[in-house]
Amino acid sequence: MSLYQQAYRASLADPEQFWDQQVSLIDWVERPHSVLDQTAKPLARWFPDGRLNTCFNALDRHVAQGRGSQAAIHYDSPVTGTRRTLTYGQLLDDVSAFAGGLASLGVDTGDRVLIYMPMLPHTAVAMLACARLGAVHCVVFGGFAAAELRSRIEDFRPKVVITASCGIEPKRIVEYKPIVDEALAAAGHRVQRCIVLQRPQAEALMVPGRDIDWEDVHDTGRAAPTGCRTVASDDPLYVLHTSGTTGKPKGIVRDNGRHAVAMAWSMKNIYGIGPGDVWWAASDLGWVVGHSYIVYAPLIAGATTVLYEGKPVGTPDAGAFWRVIQDYQVSGLLTAPTSLRAIRREDPQAAEADRYDLSGLRNLFLAGERLDPETYAWACEVLGIPVTDHWWQTETGWPIAANPRGLESLPVKPGSSTVPVPGYDVRILDAAGREAPANTEGAVCLKLPLPPGTLAGIWGDPRRLERSYLSTFPGYYLTGDGGYIDEDGYVHILGRSDDIINVAGHRLSTGAMEAVLAQHPMVAECAVVGIDDALKGQLPLGLVVLKTGAAIDSGTLQAELVRQVRATIGAVAAFRKVLVVPSLPKTRSGKILRKTLREIIAGQDTGVPPTIENPEVLQLLRPLLAASS
Repeated sequence: MSLYQQAYRASLADPEQFWDQQVSLIDWVERPHSVLDQTAKPLARWFPDGRLNTCFNALDRHVAQGRGSQAAIHYDSPVTGTRRTLTYGQLLDDVSAFAGGLASLGVDTGDRVLIYMPMLPHTAVAMLACARLGAVHCVVFGGFAAAELRSRIEDFRPKVVITASCGIEPKRIVEYKPIVDEALAAAGHRVQRCIVLQRPQAEALMVPGRDIDWEDVHDTGRAAPTGCRTVASDDPLYVLHTSGTTGKPKGIVRDNGRHAVAMAWSMKNIYGIGPGDVWWAASDLGWVVGHSYIVYAPLIAGATTVLYEGKPVGTPDAGAFWRVIQDYQVSGLLTAPTSLRAIRREDPQAAEADRYDLSGLRNLFLAGERLDPETYAWACEVLGIPVTDHWWQTETGWPIAANPRGLESLPVKPGSSTVPVPGYDVRILDAAGREAPANTEGAVCLKLPLPPGTLAGIWGDPRRLERSYLSTFPGYYLTGDGGYIDEDGYVHILGRSDDIINVAGHRLSTGAMEAVLAQHPMVAECAVVGIDDALKGQLPLGLVVLKTGAAIDSGTLQAELVRQVRATIGAVAAFRKVLVVPSLPKTRSGKILRKTLREIIAGQDTGVPPTIENPEVLQLLRPLLAASS
């Protein structure tokens, strides 16, 4: 039996014993005697009588072990031309001082702090300072407009807001402070103080009596740095909002104890990263990847984390990622498939990669969207290292299915996120709640109890937790994704359940069609959405972005793509229409906004989504999509 099989079977056969063996991965003030309380409703509690501090596990213990001079954060900002390295000792000093400054403003254990900041070391400092005090932080992605920020302020009701004067994009400065001022003025909740980091690219106007400069807070705390406050294992560490179907964001609650254990276990066993390794999660601190794998997991593991304020292309070119890997000798990279597709589109022959020494890179991990086989093959050819597609959610906080490189490297199946991670009992259920046989599509669900590190609840709305995730199939967590498990136990995620279209009574996955389109040598990116049809109910519409320099007329391309889909999926797909588009609308984390595309086609255009990275694309797409319907 393989190491993976041993771990996976042990985790399901006796989850209490399995996770009791992982408790020692972190340091406790009071080690838990009780591992699992399944009487708690609606979700089980892990390590309920343990006490600890997450910041201590991320910083203090490493310094105490004599590794204060090791790099903790490499900050690299091509948009400002800035590079800075913070050692564990320096980061601990900064966090202790800022925590002291927060305490001087009245922030105490259990208080709430909202952080609206760009990709800066200061953002990580603010998060860790809250954890040090036992305060609950809520990081809001800096790309959100005032209305979205206001809704999160009203839901979270923070005592203090921390922001910066601006964020910096490759071609523009985004002033944050006016957005914060507008959101605070419109919110039904009043904050006590607003801490502002003044960046030289834009100076923020301060509101007397409410606003205070970051440096003043830091200097106050430097005179009285703060130690770690002990909290209960299931006290909340942070709240992170994800979009809700009602329009009101859902505040996913992550607690301290089970989160710290899951972060430590996953860095070692999934990513193969340990003390002294350099790790880079190329995401944003406002997303769950940023929380789990830019800040908490790598620091808890004693690794060095890269914090990158830039883009995969355009800052300055398609070699940006390769340059960062070389400069910091990155061992493992986690990014979204869309980042690789953007690089491949600009540099299909990977000439830029040849300019850099990538020999230190051991593993590439991709998540956030389905990894199409074409991008997988390109990455394997360019890098010559293991490439791992893995799947997880904001709600779970760490991977559900992956190739566990730290345990062992399993055979790869392109298009699959490999196997369920130990702790996750993944099942495929049909509409009646029956378990589906191998290779049969259905709803991807997780049998309860969920493992440590997953959501502890919905902020301020426990009933919503049950409505959204637990009521459809009693005893199971509903992921909202569709897929299947094959005869070898490999998990295949086909996309969100609402990305299934019904063509003449046949339920078809748009993800499966996208996988076929992506194999065409001229296609850089693609999306498939359903359009209404009087005869068949729905028909698939393909949207494709061509590679730079691709020369093919649209008629020839459409004919070739239709033949590919017909040959792979069958005539039942009724795939007949393809539009060549200049780009696809995406979130900052790289996800294609398929719901927005569907709304435009259906004539229900709701405007510019707050999460969009490239709003100008919508202006180009609207007339094309309207005509297609």
